[in-house]
Amino acid sequence: MKIAVLGGTFNPLHNGHVMIAESACEKLGYDKVLFVPSFMPPHKIMAAGMTAKDRLEMVQGFCEAEGNGRFFCESCEMERGGISYTCDTLEFILKKYKNELTGKLGFILGEESAAEFSKWKNPDRITEMADLVIAVRKQGEKRQSGDENVANTPLGNFTGDFSECFNKEKFGYPFIELQNPVLTISSSEIRELIAEEKLWEKYVPKSISDYIKERGLYGYR
Repeated sequence: MKIAVLGGTFNPLHNGHVMIAESACEKLGYDKVLFVPSFMPPHKIMAAGMTAKDRLEMVQGFCEAEGNGRFFCESCEMERGGISYTCDTLEFILKKYKNELTGKLGFILGEESAAEFSKWKNPDRITEMADLVIAVRKQGEKRQSGDENVANTPLGNFTGDFSECFNKEKFGYPFIELQNPVLTISSSEIRELIAEEKLWEKYVPKSISDYIKERGLYGYR
């Protein structure tokens, strides 16, 4: 079985994530995509007012309700706690799924993450364990928000989502380019739309929308 990993804060998971996972299955032949919600991302401070439990339950609910048997939630980073490093996660997944994995594990990341991949912990080890699958994630003009409940804060020498341009010719690591549809919105923009009581439901799967409304997340009222 060909398995790919798609990690992220999923705050919230949106249709752009779903389209990337679907494209990995349909265009690259992956049989299973593991959605891995991070407990504490090493590259940014997440927007306030959201629990790890809620993010995990949203992803679990989506995979169970709308995954078509191909999407699964892997909770290892939540269970491990601390900073969620990809190299540690891939080590765990290779051991856990060794009896069903065929071929090399796939690791999906967006262009905005690939642009700063060389700054990650043990990038060479990551490429030994998994094929890098880089998804198109370019956006149009990004909405700006200074609200700490909406915007993420980059850490260290990381610049944050979409502010770095990905140059595939200068990337320096082997990778597979994923030809996926692009949803020109981010999780932070969705959080802002919810807080401003503007149209947002069309950007997320129904199970995610239902969860946000039931729990009153992101300022929904």
